[in-house]
Amino acid sequence: MNVLNIHERMLEATASEAAPLVDSLGSPGDLLWPGDRWPPMRLDGPLTPGTRGGHHPIRYTVESFDPGRHVRFRFTSPRGFEGIHMFEIEPVPAGGVRIRHTLEMKTRGLANFSWPLIFRPLHDALVEDAFDRAEERFGPAPPASVWSPRVRALRWLLRNLRFRRRRSGKKISVKRETSE
Repeated sequence: MNVLNIHERMLEATASEAAPLVDSLGSPGDLLWPGDRWPPMRLDGPLTPGTRGGHHPIRYTVESFDPGRHVRFRFTSPRGFEGIHMFEIEPVPAGGVRIRHTLEMKTRGLANFSWPLIFRPLHDALVEDAFDRAEERFGPAPPASVWSPRVRALRWLLRNLRFRRRRSGKKISVKRETSE
């Protein structure tokens, strides 16, 4: 399945004021990622091509980074996610900037089902929470995005599955890719 998922938000800021939103991604001082409500984005180094990281089961590497303008990540997992996601800051001629998140991928195998049923609603809610955070930085807090009943149910289910795994003492193995 081909997936093109785009989120955009206008910000009352200049490009230089908005640049730290993208430039701080995955760092301890991350200004955009809503790590207080979602699994944090963690990277094994600064935003440079080849840096690896992710958020919970979603893993990726930095494919390109243009400070103050965009960062592009290539998926490495879950299996069946083949493509990219990126954040961009774009000045708007009428004033302000547009922040955009683009996810472009092909899904294969089980991802043809897991993307629309599980990952897409969670992804959409996470990006809207990130954009709420960005908008709040440059003016009065916007009305908080409201999670759908489906997103609330998926978060509850995933949280409880993780809690049960921890209580049962079962170890969860994580496949890590290495490059030599």
